[in-house]
Amino acid sequence: MEEIIIELRKIRKDLDEQRNTIEKSVDKITEQVTINVNNILEEKFKLLNENYENLKEKNENQEKRLYFLEKQARETNIVFFGIKETETSYAHLESNIINFIKEHFSQELDRRDIQAVKRIGKKGEKPRPIIVTFSTLGTKIILFKQRNTLKDTGFYIKEDFPQDILKKRKILQEQAKIEKEKGNLVQIKYDKLIIQENNRKHTSNKRVLSTSPPNYDTYTTESNKQASKKNKTRTPIQRTSSLSEGISKPGMLNYLINVDPKNIPGPSGNKNGNI
Repeated sequence: MEEIIIELRKIRKDLDEQRNTIEKSVDKITEQVTINVNNILEEKFKLLNENYENLKEKNENQEKRLYFLEKQARETNIVFFGIKETETSYAHLESNIINFIKEHFSQELDRRDIQAVKRIGKKGEKPRPIIVTFSTLGTKIILFKQRNTLKDTGFYIKEDFPQDILKKRKILQEQAKIEKEKGNLVQIKYDKLIIQENNRKHTSNKRVLSTSPPNYDTYTTESNKQASKKNKTRTPIQRTSSLSEGISKPGMLNYLINVDPKNIPGPSGNKNGNI
């Protein structure tokens, strides 16, 4: 009976050892699998990240390209506002624009100078704006420089900007208003705000600061304090004028007038005083 018990104990011990070995093996396998999975996931994530960065860069390049292409496409455009919708065809609208430019800008254009014209927006009570694409940038520049001729006429012209640029310019206009209140010179160029500080303002401020005279009383007091520290026993001599000074004690002029010429010593070696 005891032998059976001993054998059973041995078997149990062997089973425990095997179980521990299996558990350790399972732990090692699990750890290795986890490491392998993590490595695989890390490599895949790295690959995905690289692909994402490449796509992001390509997308940014495409956006920049579209940005410049759209800017270039609208570069020769002018938007006209306030022109009544009396046209019945494209040719009629084109003729209206040519006549309008001749009347208000004193520029003789023909159909070759205009590449395209079209109204934008939905019909309503007010006349819709007209986008005019000119054949050359020079024609657009000449007309746009004369936009002030439309002042107080009810008509006006603007640059043709994309919607996202219009939103940016609207925000920039609010910032420009704040800068103008500060006295700075501002200018909006496409989608950028250029701020130039007003030099006159800074100069006037400097002049205002420099016009206030220094405090002479304080300066005199501090000078007297420093003099009193250096010469504690010396009393300052009060001087009224050069005349009183000459009366109170003989000056160099009195000495030269009253001196006897015979007593003036001559150069060394000449006892008679001859020069």
